[in-house]
Amino acid sequence: MEQEFKGNNKLIAGIVMGVLTFWLFAQTMLNIGPDVQNDLGISAGILNISVSITALFSGMFMVGAGSLADRIGRVKMTNVGMILSIIGSLCIVLAQGAPLLIIGRIIQGFSAAAIMPSTMALMKVYFDGKDRQRALSYWSIGSWGGSGLTSLFAGMVASSLGWRWIFILSIIVTLIGMFLLRGTPESKVEAINNKKFDFAGLFTFVIMMLSFNLYITNGSALGWTSLAGTGLIAVFIISTLIFIKIETGKNNSLVDFTLFKNKAYAGATLSNFLLNAAAGTLIVVNTYAQAGRGFSPFQTGLLTIGYLVFVLIAIRMGEKFLQKYGARVPMLASAVITAVGIALMSLTFLPNNIYIIFIIVGYALFGFGLGIYATPSTDTAVSNAPVEKVAVASGVYKMASSLGSAIGVAVSASVFTAVNANGHVHEAGSIGLLVNVLFVVIAFLSVFFTTPKDSPDLLSTNH
Repeated sequence: MEQEFKGNNKLIAGIVMGVLTFWLFAQTMLNIGPDVQNDLGISAGILNISVSITALFSGMFMVGAGSLADRIGRVKMTNVGMILSIIGSLCIVLAQGAPLLIIGRIIQGFSAAAIMPSTMALMKVYFDGKDRQRALSYWSIGSWGGSGLTSLFAGMVASSLGWRWIFILSIIVTLIGMFLLRGTPESKVEAINNKKFDFAGLFTFVIMMLSFNLYITNGSALGWTSLAGTGLIAVFIISTLIFIKIETGKNNSLVDFTLFKNKAYAGATLSNFLLNAAAGTLIVVNTYAQAGRGFSPFQTGLLTIGYLVFVLIAIRMGEKFLQKYGARVPMLASAVITAVGIALMSLTFLPNNIYIIFIIVGYALFGFGLGIYATPSTDTAVSNAPVEKVAVASGVYKMASSLGSAIGVAVSASVFTAVNANGHVHEAGSIGLLVNVLFVVIAFLSVFFTTPKDSPDLLSTNH
C-alpha cells in the first residue's frame, strides 16, 4: 500500500497545517509575552520559562518521537502530535495563572516533537525527485514562513481579538489538518527488529539539555560562578559524558551517531542548528526596539514584514537553485546573506529613522537568506538518510532546529540582559545581534567543509 500511494496536494496541505501549529502559533509567545504576563499575573521568570520551554521540549524528544514513528507509523504519530497540539492550545486558552500555561507549553513541545520528524518522513516516502523538492518547499513555507509571520500575526490577533484567540485559531487549523490527512495510508518500517527504546539515553539527554538551558536562562540571577551555577554546569558536563558513553555502547541508541558518518547529512544538521540559533535575532531586535527605541509590540511586529515576504519568496527560489546548482551553492550563499542582514540590524548607534531602514532591510536579507537555505538543507538531510532510518534521521535534523532555536534565544537574551544590566541598551542590542552573526559564520564554515559539490542532474534523479 505504501508503495502504490503517491503524495498529492491534499497530503501536503494537511502536513503544512500540522507544521504551522508550532512555527506560527506556538512561536507567538516570543511577541505576546507582556500581554500574557499582565493578564495572568505571572512573574518575568515564569514568562521566560514559558517562552523557551516549548522549543526545548520539542528538541529533547524529537529523536525519540522519530524512532517511535518508524515503529508505530508516521501517519499515526502525526495525528498524535496534532491531538497534543489541540490539548496544549486548550490549556493555554483556559489558563488563569502559571500552571496551565506551563503545562500547555510543554504539551505543545511534545506535539512538535511528534509532528516534525513524522511529516518529513512522509515527504520522503510518498514523494520522489522534483515532487519531493516541491513538497519540502511547502513544508519549509510552513516552518520558515510560519516563523516569519508569527511576529506580525501575534501583534494583529492580540491587539484586535486578544492573545487567547491565537491558540483558538491554532485548534481550528489543527482540526483542518487532521481532516486533510484522513485517507493517507500508514507508513512504517516493518523490519524494526523489535529493539527496546533507549530510555536511559533519553533520560540522560533530558538532564543534559535542561541543566544547560537553566544555566543559560538563569545564570545571571543565580550568579554565573555561584554554587548553584557551577552545579548546573557540573551536571551538564557529567550528563553529557554519560550520554556519549551510553549512545556509543548500544545498537538502539537515541541518537544514531553513524548517521553523521555521512558528511553531507552532518553538515546540513549542524548548519541547521546554527541558523536556527540565529532566531535569537528576533528576541534581541524585538526587545531592543521596545526598550531602546520606544516601539510598541505591534510596531515591532510591523518591522518584520520584510522577513515574512522574503522568506516566502526565497523558499521556492531555494528549490530552483537546488535543482540547478546542487545544495552547496545556495546553502553557502544563504549564510552570507543572513549574516549581512543581522549585521545591518546590529548598527544600533544609528539615528532612529536611519536605523528603522536598516532594520527593515536587515530583516528582508535575514528572511531571504533563511528562505534560500531551507529546501536545499532539508533535501540534503532527508536524501542522505538510509530509508530504514529516515524518521530517526529527520528527528535528529529537526531536533537541531528546535534546540538551536531554544539555545539561540536563551544565549541571545542572556547576553542582552547582561550587557543591559547597567543601562547600556544600545550596546546590548549590538552585542546580542553580533552573537547571532557568529552563529551564522560558523554555519557557513560547516557547509563549506562538509557539503559536496553535487551534480544537479544526479541530485534530481537519485532521490
